[in-house]
Amino acid sequence: MFYHLGRMVTRFHWWIIGMWLVAAVVALPFAPQASQVLRPGGFVSPDAESQHATDLLAQKLHLDLTIVQIIFTGQRYTVDDPQFLQQTQQALAQLRKWPEVAQIVTYADNPRQISLDHKAAYVNVMLKSDPDSAPKLLPALEQRLQKVPDLKTYVGGGPVFYEDIQSVSERDLRRAEMLAFPFAIVALLFVFRSVVAAILPTIVGGCAVVVALALIFGLGHLTPLSIFVLNITTLFGLGLGVDYSLFMVSRFREELGHGRSKEEAVALTVATAGRAVAFSGLTVTIGLIGLTFMRINMLRSVGMGGILVVVLAVLAALTLLPAILTVIGLRINALPIRLPRLRKAGTHEQGNGQVELHHGFWYRLSQIVMQYPVRVFLPVLLLLIGFGLPFLGVRFSAPDASILPPDVPSRQEYNVLAARFNESETIPILLALQTRGPVMTAENIRNLYYYVKRIEADPRVERVDSIVSADPRFTLDEYELLYSNPQLIADPYLSALMRTSVSGNTAMIQVISKYGMVDARSQALVQTIRNTDPGHGMSVLVGGGTAGNIDYVNSLYTDFPLALLVVALTTYVVLFILFRSVVLPLKAILMNTLSIMASYGALVVIFQDGFLHQILGFTPLGFVEASCPILLFCSLFGLSMDYEVFLLSRVQEAFWQTGDNRRAVALGLERSGGIITSAAVIVIVVSACFATADMILVKALGLGMALAVILDATLVRGLLVPATMRLLGNLNWWMPFVGVQRHPPALAEYMGAPEQKKPESPSSPVSNLPIGGEQ
Repeated sequence: MFYHLGRMVTRFHWWIIGMWLVAAVVALPFAPQASQVLRPGGFVSPDAESQHATDLLAQKLHLDLTIVQIIFTGQRYTVDDPQFLQQTQQALAQLRKWPEVAQIVTYADNPRQISLDHKAAYVNVMLKSDPDSAPKLLPALEQRLQKVPDLKTYVGGGPVFYEDIQSVSERDLRRAEMLAFPFAIVALLFVFRSVVAAILPTIVGGCAVVVALALIFGLGHLTPLSIFVLNITTLFGLGLGVDYSLFMVSRFREELGHGRSKEEAVALTVATAGRAVAFSGLTVTIGLIGLTFMRINMLRSVGMGGILVVVLAVLAALTLLPAILTVIGLRINALPIRLPRLRKAGTHEQGNGQVELHHGFWYRLSQIVMQYPVRVFLPVLLLLIGFGLPFLGVRFSAPDASILPPDVPSRQEYNVLAARFNESETIPILLALQTRGPVMTAENIRNLYYYVKRIEADPRVERVDSIVSADPRFTLDEYELLYSNPQLIADPYLSALMRTSVSGNTAMIQVISKYGMVDARSQALVQTIRNTDPGHGMSVLVGGGTAGNIDYVNSLYTDFPLALLVVALTTYVVLFILFRSVVLPLKAILMNTLSIMASYGALVVIFQDGFLHQILGFTPLGFVEASCPILLFCSLFGLSMDYEVFLLSRVQEAFWQTGDNRRAVALGLERSGGIITSAAVIVIVVSACFATADMILVKALGLGMALAVILDATLVRGLLVPATMRLLGNLNWWMPFVGVQRHPPALAEYMGAPEQKKPESPSSPVSNLPIGGEQ
């Protein structure tokens, strides 16, 4: 099938090039606009209890969640000085008149908004806009926020956080693109030693990215997509587009070196390397499909964007690139670059007419490994497991402003808030409680009072804010008497509290923990409240920052096992069809898992514990962002399988030629080792460019992918795979009811004899060496 596809491409090459050119030209105006339709949020599961609690409070109590926090800090004055209050009022004067503001709550209204050292206070500005459109109002808000001489202001809160995510993501993407393209071209020049051959993969990768971004722009109008789609699309588009083109161009040059015409060389390239590219793209797509099983929109949309760009990268490699190769032909080696070259495998003719065979590095390495398979297998296996052991101490959390660089407003406000205020006061545990009938009846006041007392008795609770705990001096009888005529309440604080926290049969209770939002004791407190029946026909939903954090992690790792199972089983079936073996797909899955687990350990050591944080330029989180391991697994599983497919495809070809498993492994590694290493270097370079990102989530993804590919291309492919295949022997190629597959498919009749010269010996280890491939 792939051979005939190659023939068809050579026949209609100008039509194919023209169609891709039209697609790229049409896509160019829309690709830069993709970020405009993407959203910065998407970290909340719509099925989470915390989200239901928030929705209920917003519906019943009109709880305003679109809040901009403004912190005022003073050097000359404390909050208790009249000048401090005067200047804050002056700063807020224009905002109070702005129609977009629903309410402003100052520290004068709520003294708990004053810092511990009384030198700072924050103000909550509630906007009428919904959270999605609120970031667009920020420039107008900041323009109306007047500067005052003696106070410094910090602006933060949800809308600012989401706006900063958007701007930092776009900034990271521009930096990564500026670094990745030149570095990729330099790496390709070292591989091919030809300017023409080096430029082709970047053209193919660039086309895939441009068209994919334009399609994402259109898709973003139909369904909500996360801003992180931009980074994953470019990372996969460049990495895989260049990778696939690298394998195709290498095989094309190899076939030309065998004396074939350019049309036949293109057809055989598509039939061999193109077949591997198609199955490789399928395995990468399967890995990304795992992300679409997630309820978290950020992961689901990243999966959709990744699948889109991988499909386009495969299509470009199987159609656009062969069409261009048909036009270029032997000019693929034009504009050569003189660079030092390591000795590659080849032959040397001696004076007596005999031919002396020189094997390359990869062949010699595989022979050493297969001579001592157990001595290689066990230490490498233990080393990779050791790299992954730190993951046993992982602590997961949801993202907050700490994932952003320190130069953006929301991170600066977050730092001041964390350093100078009581974190528990700013992020309370919210309870949405519903009663039988109106809350303000005497019976429900009594039930509510005893329920709040039970919560207050928990040693982890600092305080409970509710209508029945507003004043610790009041008894139950006094509360019942007070609320028997709520319209007569004269105290402004109690009146405001009742108005904002009670409506019909719904009441809001705020529980202040003694510990921080991500502290295990605060999380245990949330679980205790959730597992405690309030009784008397009352029901409660628990929300707030700590509860949202718990729900975010639980949602991810409830969905992840199903995604993992689907990805593993589907990949097994695809590889079973490709390699016609029961054992090889299972071995490939286990090998990939080892390199991924090693990268997981690096996540903990670097981002949770802070190793190398000064060199990498970030502040240690003290936790691992919960979506990172899932993103890495679904991305790396397919990407690592990419190299496994290319390696085993060449081993399979050699086994069909020789029928000798040990020789096939050596020949397959020799024929593919250099080019796979070159491809891995390019992916490492592209991933490392994304590791320069200021946003820690993107930095972790880029760094994790780079580390995993380094381990995969060296320890796994160079040592573990040949050792394992040597130990398994002919069992590698066994199928039920068929036995060991020793005969090639029908493609052999096309490959058996070049058009222009006598075929080389099928057992010759140099017959399929890529030109310039042995590095």
